[in-house]
Amino acid sequence: MIIGAPAEIIEGERRVALTPASAAALAKLGYSCVVQSGAGTGAGITDEAYRAAGVEVLADAAAVWERADVIAKVRPPEPSEVEHARKDQILISFLYPAQNGELLENLRARGVTSLAMDMVPRISRAQKMDALSSMANIAGYRAVIEAGNNFGRFFTGQVTAAGKVPPAKVLVIGAGVAGLAAIGTSTSLGAITFAFDVRPEVAEQIESMGAEFVFLDFEDASQDGAATGGYAAPSSPEFREKQLEKFRELAPEMDIVITTALIPGRDAPVLWTKDMVAAMKPGSVIVDLAAERGGNCELTVADQKVVSENGVTIVGYTDFPSRMATQASTLYGNNIRHMLDDLTPEKNGVPVVNMEDDVIRGATVTHGGEITWPPPPPKVQAIAKAAPKKAAVESAEEKAARELAELRESGRRQTILLAAGAVLTLLVGSVAP
Repeated sequence: MIIGAPAEIIEGERRVALTPASAAALAKLGYSCVVQSGAGTGAGITDEAYRAAGVEVLADAAAVWERADVIAKVRPPEPSEVEHARKDQILISFLYPAQNGELLENLRARGVTSLAMDMVPRISRAQKMDALSSMANIAGYRAVIEAGNNFGRFFTGQVTAAGKVPPAKVLVIGAGVAGLAAIGTSTSLGAITFAFDVRPEVAEQIESMGAEFVFLDFEDASQDGAATGGYAAPSSPEFREKQLEKFRELAPEMDIVITTALIPGRDAPVLWTKDMVAAMKPGSVIVDLAAERGGNCELTVADQKVVSENGVTIVGYTDFPSRMATQASTLYGNNIRHMLDDLTPEKNGVPVVNMEDDVIRGATVTHGGEITWPPPPPKVQAIAKAAPKKAAVESAEEKAARELAELRESGRRQTILLAAGAVLTLLVGSVAP
């Protein structure tokens, strides 16, 4: 069968779903590949590079949709693209089914089998095709680079003949894939990095990367991230108040704030309010990676960079992976390849949509003329271990009582042993000559 990659038509989208390297790997699975002319230009991939990898280059998107049995895309298809789709064609792309009900209905009506790369279950076996994590990793890295581009000082501290330069202070909110990438990049550039997450169990991981975890003075049985597919769970109102109180305390000290907090199926929680922005120093920078879902910062404007009244730059770009299109296309192309590897059990170029497979079932949103989203719960769910209970503090009276009981028990055992020894001696004496 044939896999096709049309050019992305969303303005500013530079990624491509098929690279020469991924096409060569797909050929080993028995597939032929076609691509629209110019599809890889934004990612620095020429038509000649595709041809050298054995990919046929077609003149336009209509030709790709007509020839291909499997369509690989980055962005969800626009209505004009869906018109090219046909029955039993397979579409693999980011689809965001919770926000695109009309798109799902159109794909269902056309008999298309659709696999959403954003719905791949976050389990160990599926990590190789976890495109959300691939793109989040790039976004976290790029967020720090973008912050540095808008920040007027060094990240690292320096002592020079001209004077001493203090290191920048960076706060990363959210320690998922994007947050961890931002933490790693920030610390590697020499900034003093702080990080916060509602899951205290990630503190050790954050500290191992050279950052300081921001703890809250709040006793609450937080839900493990595994319970919501690797994301943080919603917090209680009391926890949120403590959270905002801590952020208000940190705001005047921070030079750069990078927010990454998202909750599945909801708008992004507002964690950095207007008064926190007002408390920051002029020249500070906020990079909001949740801008596409409303933003974690109250003043974020999606797809724009704005400056507050007190001189704080707020970056709300929603295309960070596309700003690193070459790297993003390489990783996304690999994710697509691994998905097709799982879809091709016989390695004969014939995809099989096995709805008994948890990964394939989780990603499939339309199939057989039906909308199959949301998927049923996985057959096997990871159950987070409960945190070990802290040992109770022993009072002086309790300690004395315990030691007395241990002493009595020790004396009782010694008495029993002496009695047993005496009996044994008498028995030996009675039979001795």
